[in-house]
Amino acid sequence: MRIVIAGGHGQIALRLERLLSKGGHEVAGIIRTSEQAADLRAAGAEPVVLDLESASVDAVAAVLRGADAAVFAAGAGPASGVARKDTVDRAAAVLFADAAEAAGVRRFLVVSAMAADARREGDGEFDAYLRAKGAADDDVRSRPGLDWTILRPGILTDDAGTGLVELKASTGRAPVPRDDVAAVLAELLETPATAGLTLELISGSVPVPVAVKDIAGN
Repeated sequence: MRIVIAGGHGQIALRLERLLSKGGHEVAGIIRTSEQAADLRAAGAEPVVLDLESASVDAVAAVLRGADAAVFAAGAGPASGVARKDTVDRAAAVLFADAAEAAGVRRFLVVSAMAADARREGDGEFDAYLRAKGAADDDVRSRPGLDWTILRPGILTDDAGTGLVELKASTGRAPVPRDDVAAVLAELLETPATAGLTLELISGSVPVPVAVKDIAGN
């Protein structure tokens, strides 16, 4: 497959790029600056410099054209301010979905967040983040033109992945290594029967391929 990842220099995205390229897939990662390109090439991905906060739908669709799947893994990041939670975590996700539909790319994965909710109350930056993520998820789920899957990991860690997870509609909040999040995303891309599911992910006792197979079609 050819897979395009938005937020290609993120910690989960770089892990996913390595997994996909090792699996024989063609991977492109959308990044903000050319300084990030070397890291993507080292991960086996083609870097594409494009700012999703200012790009047009047509420009993003041109990158997506011919792809088999798209993964939105972009995020404004900690301490980026409330405004960028909206422009990146919501608006860029909506733009990427618009572009996927324009390019005819149906398979669409989103890296979201546990407790994402467009109606979340509160004035804090984390509240704004969860509102933005929730609004983006709602937008993606409203699109019949996309075969979407939304993945909501728990507390992200840099611990080595175990390959053992809990993947359900609701898991409760708990840690999960970024390695295992990337592994689940790679497996989801290979499992089209997971389209239409919003899933929570934490560390657990089930091997990643089994966890994805068990949830597929549910």
